[in-house]
Amino acid sequence: MPIIVNLDVMMAKRKMSLNELSEKVDITLSNLSILKTGKAKAIRFGTLEAICKALDCQPGDILVFEED
Repeated sequence: MPIIVNLDVMMAKRKMSLNELSEKVDITLSNLSILKTGKAKAIRFGTLEAICKALDCQPGDILVFEED
């Protein structure tokens, strides 16, 4: 898939755990884990907005398009 999810990179930069982000964003650990590992097929804009607010970043810091 040409969309790369760098959620783990941003979490490491902000020194935030998966549990902490899950609580701040109000998303289950399992759904956040699916997103973090790049296995998600979609993400709601509301969820992306909440993650960006919690991590103080831009959507482009988390999602990257790379062609094969």
